[in-house]
Amino acid sequence: MHIPNSMLQGAMCPITAVAGTMGIAAAAYGAVKSKIKPSAARFGAITALIFAGQMMNFPIQDGTSGHLLGGVLAVAMLGIPFGMLSIALVLAIQCLVFSDGGFSVLGANILNMAIFGAGLGGLINVYLSKRAEAKSFKRAACLGFAAWASVLIAAFACSVELAISGTIPFFKVVGAMLGTHAMIGIGEGLITVAACLAFVAEEDTDSKWSVAAPLTAAVVIGMMLSPFASGFPDGLEWVAQKYQFLHESAPSFVSPMPDYSIPVITNEMVSTGLAGFVGVLFTFILAWMTVKVINFSVGAKAAA
Repeated sequence: MHIPNSMLQGAMCPITAVAGTMGIAAAAYGAVKSKIKPSAARFGAITALIFAGQMMNFPIQDGTSGHLLGGVLAVAMLGIPFGMLSIALVLAIQCLVFSDGGFSVLGANILNMAIFGAGLGGLINVYLSKRAEAKSFKRAACLGFAAWASVLIAAFACSVELAISGTIPFFKVVGAMLGTHAMIGIGEGLITVAACLAFVAEEDTDSKWSVAAPLTAAVVIGMMLSPFASGFPDGLEWVAQKYQFLHESAPSFVSPMPDYSIPVITNEMVSTGLAGFVGVLFTFILAWMTVKVINFSVGAKAAA
């Protein structure tokens, strides 16, 4: 789902950059105004978990793979504004540190996955969950459906952007994108429900376990499991290869750990594992600092 630089052309990049920036600014405002805020450590741990989860591509049919987007997972555990900020932070780190997603299309990726995927997916979950009893199977099904829908929302938005930019006609790409990502969305839904059950989405979020459990899982996934992720192209890459609009281009700048690897380490599995560990640690620290800044601004405003 991460769009590379070469796929969007013309005005689409600046338009999505402005739209993505406005969406994140609105999410930041909502986070500042939110009465219920996660602790800095909790926000950091969940964000690190989503970063690690996105490294784990899982195979689906026809030699294609998918990976967690994590939008509904983030908003279920952190609330909608903080969940949107969490996904945007992960996407920025992936782009700037690991060359995963193009710099010129970072706005589009944030718009698709953080604003539409997490924001609209989270609203769907809230709407459906109000009609289901707490801790019921129906509540879990609503969560899984919202996570599945969030993947299709992001895929649809990507199709619209590709069509407007002139990369490929809309009605040629949308069916392939939605069909492929409908399968990926099943994995998204199952992972989201399992993670929420495992890491306490709505209660005891100030306990040490609510931080230690997802952070430990993030380290294990990023350092030990990520080297075994599927090497098949993800849904967007598979569609781009099928319709021949996947064209490699030179990166805007050289990232320190391109493609989740450490250049000085020749062993691929060790390189990927160490890059995953560094990514998890860096994501946790940056996310922790983000909430500290939000809390500081709230405290400064209250004092004034």
